[in-house]
Amino acid sequence: MLFYIEWLAVALGIINVGLLVRRSIWNYPFGIAMVTLYFVIFTDARLYGDAGLQVFFLLTQIYGWISWNKVRGQMGDVVVQWSDAGLVLAVLAATSIAALALGFAMERFTDAAAPYPDAAIAAFSVTAQVLMVLRRIESWIYWIAVDVLAIWLFWTRDLAPTSGLYAVFLLLAIAGLWQWLKAHKAQNSLQPRAGMA
Repeated sequence: MLFYIEWLAVALGIINVGLLVRRSIWNYPFGIAMVTLYFVIFTDARLYGDAGLQVFFLLTQIYGWISWNKVRGQMGDVVVQWSDAGLVLAVLAATSIAALALGFAMERFTDAAAPYPDAAIAAFSVTAQVLMVLRRIESWIYWIAVDVLAIWLFWTRDLAPTSGLYAVFLLLAIAGLWQWLKAHKAQNSLQPRAGMA
């Protein structure tokens, strides 16, 4: 049964991220369904960091759906931007510390199969998801790093369809970064004209 649930979650995930690349608000219903299924899958695989992450993702999916709906521009597009350099460094440091602390806790207090990689995926996914909801371009860089690690981890845990999904996510994250960079450039080219009107 879990085999079929995993394949359904994979399909929902591809649709979800494909719509994210396009900055479509309709990514969220697919994301909500996907994370619900992955909670069950990761709990069964004893990847507790990733299972707990699905609860967080569910909450941010709901918040993101509401938030993105409020910030769509005049053309209906979701506006994206970079964070300033100081914030980027602070977030990277805090995420790294959180990953190490979570890995230590899972190694010491649970029967986690791969505590440190699992923790790194969880911590960096939280950061990526928050940045995604805030429409920050660098969220895609975090997702690229998460995807590379997740491909390996899920393959080693005999979750081949999910490992394959993260390979697709990796390609979509690269495309997402490219598309959001293009969108940001287009947004910036419109700003001077709006100021002259």
